[in-house]
Amino acid sequence: VRLQVQNVEKPLYRGTFHCFQSIIKQESAFGLYKGIGSPMMGLTFINALVFGVQGNTLRALGKDTPLNQFLAGSAAGAIQCIICCPMELAKTRMQLQGTGEYKLKTKNYKNSLDCLVKIYRKEGLRGINRGMVSTFIRETPSFGFYFLTYDCMTRYLGCEAEDSYVIPKLLFSGGMSGIVSWLSTYPMDVIKSRLQADGVGGVTQYNGILDCIRKSYHEEGWRVFTRGLTSTLLRAFPVNAATFATVTVFLMYMRPEDNLHECEPGPVIQQPSSW
Repeated sequence: VRLQVQNVEKPLYRGTFHCFQSIIKQESAFGLYKGIGSPMMGLTFINALVFGVQGNTLRALGKDTPLNQFLAGSAAGAIQCIICCPMELAKTRMQLQGTGEYKLKTKNYKNSLDCLVKIYRKEGLRGINRGMVSTFIRETPSFGFYFLTYDCMTRYLGCEAEDSYVIPKLLFSGGMSGIVSWLSTYPMDVIKSRLQADGVGGVTQYNGILDCIRKSYHEEGWRVFTRGLTSTLLRAFPVNAATFATVTVFLMYMRPEDNLHECEPGPVIQQPSSW
């Protein structure tokens, strides 16, 4: 977030590792966890919603095909925006509070919940849903690629319950799914972050998504749409490896033993058919 929204004329950070070092030096290790309250509150519901919607949508579509995997994942991504957008708004505001050009003598927000409450009181529902359209544009195809990649990877690696290497295979498949997912829509994530950060410090720059894209490109060129990509990918692999492996193993062992054949989240719920 900090790399995505920093002022290009007066940049605080030269790159991912300089940003990491600067935060620790200036704010201690606790600075790396600013805004953690928002994900802690929201991710449980988001993941439950995502995997539930994806599994049931795939079942409703009737046939396990690559297209249906993509559609089921896209449906899950679209629906979870309801929780994801306010959660990321609070996270973004908390992460920018008290740093660089956003440095304040007193903190505007005590925590993530206080952040959302104050935004709501000042701007109403529209305020806490700032960036909803850009979040929807990012999440819908992103989750489609997310589940499609995982399904393809587990099939290619021959992921079966009785395989002694099933956990490493699940971790690798989940990690690669996260990377592909982020690469597919990352430029829109930059725009979303900028829109949600807009107004911090009392300065408003953008009138909407297109205006943000136009101004960002005009001022910084095409590289602006890759800002923070390295840190995002470094995070994406372990996070999604753990997420997919945990969900898959849990669902796999919650099913009757005679149904344990394949390890994909969708097929764990519904027996897969071959492509």
